[in-house]
Amino acid sequence: MLFRKAKISDIETIHKLITYFAEKDLMLARSRSSLYECLREFTVAEINSEIVGVGSLHIIWEDLAEIRALAVDEKYQKLGIGRGLVEAFLAEAIDLEIPNIFALTYQAPFFERCGFSIIDKEDLPQKVWKECINCPKFPKCEEVAVFKVLKI
Repeated sequence: MLFRKAKISDIETIHKLITYFAEKDLMLARSRSSLYECLREFTVAEINSEIVGVGSLHIIWEDLAEIRALAVDEKYQKLGIGRGLVEAFLAEAIDLEIPNIFALTYQAPFFERCGFSIIDKEDLPQKVWKECINCPKFPKCEEVAVFKVLKI
C-alpha cells in the first residue's frame, strides 16, 4: 500500500469516491471545483496503482487543522487504509507544528479507535462560523465532532 499526495490526474477518481459515499449520506459532497482548489491538501491511498482511499488535511488556524473527506472504497475497508490516512494526517500536522486536529464525521467510533475524543461542536467556533454556516445541512447537521491533541 502506498500513501501519497494527490495529483491533478487523481481528481476524477477522488470525486467519484467521495460522491459515492455522499450519495449514501455518509459524508458531505465535494464539487470538482473544490477538489481542484484544495488538491494540495489531499492524500490518496493506492494498492496496485489503484486509488482505494482518500482524505485531506485542511488548516483552520495556527493551532487547528481538520481531517476532511476521508473515504475508503468499500472493497478495501477493514484493511487499515482509513487508519493509515489518519496517521499520515497526524504526522503532517505534527510536521506543520499544528497541535490540535479534529474532524466532523458520521463515523465517530472509527475516529475514537484512532485516539480522538468526541467533543461538542460548539467548541469549534472557527469551524462552525467559517465553514458550517454555508453547508446545506446547517444547522441540523448530524455530524459528530472528534478532537485530538498532538504532541508537538
